[in-house]
Amino acid sequence: MDFQTKQARRVLFIATLAFAANFSVWTLYAVMGISIQKTLNLSATEFGFLLASPMLTGALLRFPIGILCEIYSSRKLFIAQMFTIIPAIFALRWVETYTGYILIGFLIGISGVSFTIGIRYVTAWFESKQQGFAMGIFGAGNAGAAITLALTPQIINYWGWDAIGLVYSIGMLVMVVLFIIIAPEETPYMQKRRTKDFDFYIKPLKDMMVWRFGLYYYFVFGSFLALILWLPQYYMTAYKLSLEKAMLFTLIFVASSSIVRALGGWFSDRYGGRAVNWSVFWVCLVCLFFLSYPPTTMIIHGVDKDVNLFIEINVWVFTLLICIIGIAQGFGRASVYKIIQDYYPEHMGSVGGTVATIGALGGVTLPIMFGIAVDFMGIHTACFMLLYGVLAFCMAVMYFSIKSEQHKTLLRDAIANNFLEQ
Repeated sequence: MDFQTKQARRVLFIATLAFAANFSVWTLYAVMGISIQKTLNLSATEFGFLLASPMLTGALLRFPIGILCEIYSSRKLFIAQMFTIIPAIFALRWVETYTGYILIGFLIGISGVSFTIGIRYVTAWFESKQQGFAMGIFGAGNAGAAITLALTPQIINYWGWDAIGLVYSIGMLVMVVLFIIIAPEETPYMQKRRTKDFDFYIKPLKDMMVWRFGLYYYFVFGSFLALILWLPQYYMTAYKLSLEKAMLFTLIFVASSSIVRALGGWFSDRYGGRAVNWSVFWVCLVCLFFLSYPPTTMIIHGVDKDVNLFIEINVWVFTLLICIIGIAQGFGRASVYKIIQDYYPEHMGSVGGTVATIGALGGVTLPIMFGIAVDFMGIHTACFMLLYGVLAFCMAVMYFSIKSEQHKTLLRDAIANNFLEQ
């Protein structure tokens, strides 16, 4: 194995580990939010805003950070980002008000930009034919949410709520030290590629295709993020499960969705990102159709007597369907970034950052919309009805964009043939 390959594998390992650590911080309110909701007596809408607060900062900063990654060292930016969030995590132990949790949420949300920095850092070390698989492995760092779902309840049981901020801040400090020791700096060749002007990096943002990719990522990542935050309380309210069981079922969803991302990258390398993405949408659409159906009691008037019919998706069927969606989303997250790499290989910071921003905005807007939908309709499954509508819109946009591209290709070929005949 040559030196470059060894370095690339080191980069992939430590970047994935750092992303997982940051993602565990970014989704911390998925666990803490349940206790905060009970303590402060929050409505579903207020709870949605609480969950969205870390997501907002992580989403809005992804684009400017993506631009910075094109200009400055991704390694140094990664280190600076992790150092920045440590004081905010530590300060969690002193927060007692709703406003305080929102403000701290904004600060720890900076952990969300780790994906944009990491994807730019990793892709520089791998050839095009390996990009899908490499980005898939890095993206498996989403499993950091599983760390939070598994670890936080244990911290609470042994040391209490006040210890969460202390344990996580120490953990992040250890992660920064490991990253500094293990992560190599970019080679002189990679650094030389950064000499292009600013206009070169933002030029692709004029393409409508970039924003379509962002829309697809809004569903495959944004809804994944929103479900991580929403599922624990959904299990507790809709199925009356304990906190421990709710966390366990959510953990299964997160782990399955994150682990398959590397496999999704391999499939995207082999079969093409667009084909994988279209299949993902169809799988999710079918599952969301069943998840959207609320518990229903029907009275059928028979010949001799009435028949009461109760229709409900039990917790096991619900978990199976939600895990299928999670696995499909894992494939989808990998396929979107494979498409970006195919179309914009020299713009993974700017284009990748833009798409990541739009995707992360799903983690901001969807929990809020979930809360509003539940408060307005008064049924738990309203959140899945909303997701069904979002996905249907994404599929319509993708279908008509593919048709438009095919039409342009046929027209261009016809013009070329006519020119050759003349």
